[in-house]
This record gives sequence, structure tokens and C-alpha cells, in this order.
Amino acid sequence: MSTIPGESLLQQLAWRYATKKFDPTKKISTADWAVVEAALVLTASSYGLQPWKFIIVTDPALKTKLRPASWNQSQVEDCSHLVVLAAKQDITEADVDRFIARIAEVRGASVESLAGYKGFMMGDLVNGARHAIIPEWAARQTYIAMGNLLTSAALLGIDACPFEGIEPAKYDEILGLAGTGYATVAACPLGYRAADDKYASAPKVRFAAKDIIEHR
Repeated sequence: MSTIPGESLLQQLAWRYATKKFDPTKKISTADWAVVEAALVLTASSYGLQPWKFIIVTDPALKTKLRPASWNQSQVEDCSHLVVLAAKQDITEADVDRFIARIAEVRGASVESLAGYKGFMMGDLVNGARHAIIPEWAARQTYIAMGNLLTSAALLGIDACPFEGIEPAKYDEILGLAGTGYATVAACPLGYRAADDKYASAPKVRFAAKDIIEHR
């Protein structure tokens, strides 16, 4: 049974847009932001491994430092919260063991009973061919999180603007990510649209469903 009316879901997805101008005086409430963070934590990922870190920037001075590394886009400074999505650059046996231990803790299972699942992940991500492209694989996972973030924000009436227009290496430097095993992939300012953002009322441009959806 649907818990969200389909019409309401589509209305909010039509309402959202890549916000070009935020109102710097409007801040996301603590309660709403807690929901946004919880939604990020609940994001799906391959194997459930969650090969990411989400850095939430609200400090005005830090946002000012990041703006030049963001193609000088004003949203970085004017937004309420800036989410930086960083991806793991390697997956090791220690990472798999940490996840297995977490599964055992949450589900009340023994680590030994999860040996088969560990072996499956090891054979793919650590000892398999995919290990050579872990940074790319992990980056793809962060985009699942980005999509979940945009939808969740829209359902809460919060505006957002997904960013690839950044210099990831400079973000890593400014945020001190060097040596942490994570690297910046993308960013997303969130807040509330300015009343004079002309793009808010621009018709949403999408191809017709028949051109992009195929039933077989």
C-alpha cells in the first residue's frame, strides 16, 4: 500500500529544480536537517557497503573558501547546508570485515555465519577484477546517494542544486581529505530558493516518456 499519494510525490518532483539562487537568510531547521541526514544514511548501495562519507558544511568561513573551487557559484555561500559527497578510494579486507561486523551487530548474527557473504565481496571487490576500478565504482555509489538526497529534500520542501561544477582536488585540500582514503566526487547545496530566482518558474524540460521508457 502506498504511504505517499502518487500525486503528491510527482508534485514535489515537478516542484524541485536545480536552484540557482538561494535566500541566505533562510536556514533549514534542525528537525528537518536531521531527517535529511537520516535519509542519507538509509541510501542503498552495492552490497550495502556504503563506500562514502558525507561532509556537511555550514561554517560561513569554510563555505567562502570553497566557493572559488566551485566555479565561483554563489549557491555555495548562500545555501543553508552544503553536502560534499566523498567516495572511498580503495576497498580492503579490513573494510569488508568492518561491514560484516556491523551486520552481525545489527542483526544479531555471528560473524562466522556471514563467511559466505564476506567471501563473495572479497572475490569481487578486493581480489576480483573490479578492484582495479574501486574509485569509479565508489563514485557511482555516491550518485545513488545524491539522487536520494534530491528526492528526500524535495519531499520536505527543501531546495537543492546538485554540483559537478567543482574542483574535487581543491575540495580535498580545503577539507583535509588527503590521506583519509576518501576523495570528493560532487557537492550539493541545500536551502530555500530566493524569491527572484527566475529559474524557479521555468518549465521543466524532459523528453516524453515514450522516448525514454521502453516496455518489453
